[in-house]
Amino acid sequence: MIEKFNGIIYLVIFIIHFAAYAFYAFRCVFTTKAFVDQYGMGDGAAIMTRFFGSIFVGSVLMAIYIGFIRAGGLENTWAFFNLIFLQNAAAFVVGFWSHQKGNLGTNEKTSIEGIIAPGVLTLLSAVLCYGLADKIYS
Repeated sequence: MIEKFNGIIYLVIFIIHFAAYAFYAFRCVFTTKAFVDQYGMGDGAAIMTRFFGSIFVGSVLMAIYIGFIRAGGLENTWAFFNLIFLQNAAAFVVGFWSHQKGNLGTNEKTSIEGIIAPGVLTLLSAVLCYGLADKIYS
């Protein structure tokens, strides 16, 4: 198992990254009310919040399959890892832009979590793409 990830470090990064995805998926899909209330979005944001969470659900399920079930392991999974990186990078840029623009969707409950979380996830996914390159690009 550890060899599949080029060592324990990349396995741990993989688990941390997709555990964060699972955390946000759960909050967006199953505890939607608490999530929208935490950020002062209102109940009208529930459908789009669940939509956003459903994308995380799909990514988590695919990560579990690729990382722990698939016979080929991480071999030739570059498209998945690159897509995850690009989604994280886009979320970081859009979150940063939205926070700086500050005229739509901001309120007294707005935090910089929308910048920090995707920033950390972008870094983690970049490390995975680099550290697992011999596997995912083969």
